[in-house]
This record gives sequence, structure tokens and C-alpha cells, in this order.
Amino acid sequence: MIIATTNTLQGKNIVEYKGVVVGEAVMGANMFRDIFASISDIVGGRSGAYENVFTRARKIAFQELENEAMSIGANAVIGVDIDYEVVGKHGSMLMVSINGTAVRYE
Repeated sequence: MIIATTNTLQGKNIVEYKGVVVGEAVMGANMFRDIFASISDIVGGRSGAYENVFTRARKIAFQELENEAMSIGANAVIGVDIDYEVVGKHGSMLMVSINGTAVRYE
């Protein structure tokens, strides 16, 4: 499955537009991760715990996007947009939403 942020696929002929597809993942942050992230903020540096949550959420959302595209007969997704949002009480949840246009190419 080709997944691209562009609206065309270089060297490919798009023969059918299947529709908009979406992949989403909502991940909760836990107390221990928050404590370690706070310590990183104080001493400087990166928060590996939060980076891992972002990576896992993004991978899940991409997999859902691909699964949805395949289920409607697409072999590529173009015009992909990725959004990150903090949701929930006190920003306790991370949401990754990915959308694009499912297409068939030759």
C-alpha cells in the first residue's frame, strides 16, 4: 500500500477514487510517565516515555488508515494529513488522527 502526502503518485495512473479514509488512535498517559516527563522538563532533554506513546499512536492510526483503504478496494492513499491533539480532562489523552483519499492506481 502506497501512502503519500501528495495528491498524485509519480509514475502511477490513478484510475479510481474510492473516498476518504481515516485512522485514529487515542492513547492515555499514566502517572509514572507524567512524573518522568516532568523530571525531563526540569533537567532538560527529551521525554522518551511520551515519544514512545506518540510513536505507538501514530503506528496504530496508520494501520487503521491502511486497513480501511484496503477494505474498500484501494491500493494507495493520497493527500494524507496527520493531526495530533491532546484531549480529555487536564489533557490526559493523546489523539492521533490521519486521513486521506483512498485510490486505485495501475
